Amino acid sequence: MRYSTKDQAAALSGVFQAAELVDKLARTGQLSEEALTPSIHSIFVTSPGDVSEVYGGFDKLSIGRKTLESVLSRDSSAIQGDVIRYALAMIHIEKKLSRNPEMLNTIGQRLVRTKEQVAHFGMLHENVIASLASIYLDTISTFKTRIQVAGDMRYLQSPVNSNRVRAILLAGIRSATLWRQCGGSRWHLFINRKKLQDGLKSL
Repeated sequence: MRYSTKDQAAALSGVFQAAELVDKLARTGQLSEEALTPSIHSIFVTSPGDVSEVYGGFDKLSIGRKTLESVLSRDSSAIQGDVIRYALAMIHIEKKLSRNPEMLNTIGQRLVRTKEQVAHFGMLHENVIASLASIYLDTISTFKTRIQVAGDMRYLQSPVNSNRVRAILLAGIRSATLWRQCGGSRWHLFINRKKLQDGLKSL
């Protein structure tokens, strides 16, 4: 499949959407199901026909699109430093993951089992989110490079919220995989800003 700049912009929006959601959850303890759904949905779409299918439609990436646009236009008043830090860390960790076939295999096998839970409970059920968090904890968080989430400890110490944070980080790394598969790299954020901005406009 050939990927366009629009596809790259969508995948990168998925990364920044996850980063934005983690930041909001860590600071406020609140997240709507509508905001959470596209990220969790993306984890389970492992053989998409196109990039749009991963998120259930490009329109579901509005949070990430706005954040990425602020980053690309260097609008310092509209972006949180932690959000950029999370996004870049997810891209970095995904690169490590892509070189670890054993871990990728483990994640794939466990996602098959979690899909069975989705069929039984529904995608956003606490049991499903807990399973996704457990996958993240047992695999990706064993890398030396870890994502340190900053926020209000009252929210971060809640088991429900900490599970949500880990599940969203897993989703962000899923988007980072898609970004790499679409030909993206960390350098594109700096050298291809104009192209990515054009891609965002076409979403």
